[in-house]
Amino acid sequence: MSYIKKPVARHPSLRPNALGLTIRDYEGSMSTLCAGCGHDSITAAIVRALYELDVPPHMLAKLSGIGCSSKTPTYFVSGAHGFNSAHGRMPAIATGANAANRALLYIGVSGDGDSLSIGLGQMVHAMRRNLRMLYVIENNGVYGLTKGQFSASSDIGSKSKRGEANTQPPIDPVMLALDIGATYVARSFSGDKAQLVPILKGALRHNGFALVDVISPCVTFNDHEGSTKSYLYTRKHQLPIVQADFVPPAAEIRAEYAPGTVHEVRMHDGSTLQLHKVGPDYDPTDRRAAWSFLSERQRSGEIPTGLLYLDESGSDMHAAAKTVSRPLAQMPFEELCPGEAALRKLQDAYR
Repeated sequence: MSYIKKPVARHPSLRPNALGLTIRDYEGSMSTLCAGCGHDSITAAIVRALYELDVPPHMLAKLSGIGCSSKTPTYFVSGAHGFNSAHGRMPAIATGANAANRALLYIGVSGDGDSLSIGLGQMVHAMRRNLRMLYVIENNGVYGLTKGQFSASSDIGSKSKRGEANTQPPIDPVMLALDIGATYVARSFSGDKAQLVPILKGALRHNGFALVDVISPCVTFNDHEGSTKSYLYTRKHQLPIVQADFVPPAAEIRAEYAPGTVHEVRMHDGSTLQLHKVGPDYDPTDRRAAWSFLSERQRSGEIPTGLLYLDESGSDMHAAAKTVSRPLAQMPFEELCPGEAALRKLQDAYR
């Protein structure tokens, strides 16, 4: 983790949001990642999304595991709550924190190694519970901290920096999310901020588990010819299936959009996600069609990006468990532990 503070310099032209905060107030410590790392571009997109959504820093909880990706929370919103967990265990920590305090907004940042190898079981159970959180996978197809081995997301035939070709099939996080039942599934590219920011904003406002898989090339170990996670390969094979923009209620937003049909998805808080379709037949609310489309594009070597699937009809973890609306962290001890008599009455009800 980096604790090098950024110099405090606020340009007079910086515009405050509805909370009176500028975008600088959503930044964190100086990054110690390699120069040009795609993860830093993701950080910038997260900062922009939180600033534009007027998120109070003290109401944000950011969590991570182990890896280059898991350093990311240090680099945004220094005034937020944070927890850097053990390798692959971030989803369990997020679940416990959310169970205790549902009032906070949760962001988990992980990598393809942290989530698709040691943490795979943890991640799928967070999806299954529909835990309300934004789960970002910074996907570079390589273990950067341990000097460039293939990860579980490396494609067959993808070459390492030393020239070896990967022979094991990859785990595709968005295909996995569709199969498990995640209710918000998206993929983007760290080099496409115009697409990534509205996807993150929609995910932050989603009432459930929102997976955003971001192809983020490793400039040191996986950005060469032969890699399928390089900047050049991703730019050549990226297939934007929708052009998305997040439109909050009662806010004036001006934008120019490419011609095409519009699919409007109403979010839980009344906001809308405007989907400008590139393909007229793509429906992001049809799980089976999304699965088939992704399978076809995968076979042709293309990388579909955009909002891939959205389901706003599901119940999040608290609704399914029928918990009280008041965050447990704010309840007095007497209510959390009502005593022996109350326990005996509860047990008698099951006899």
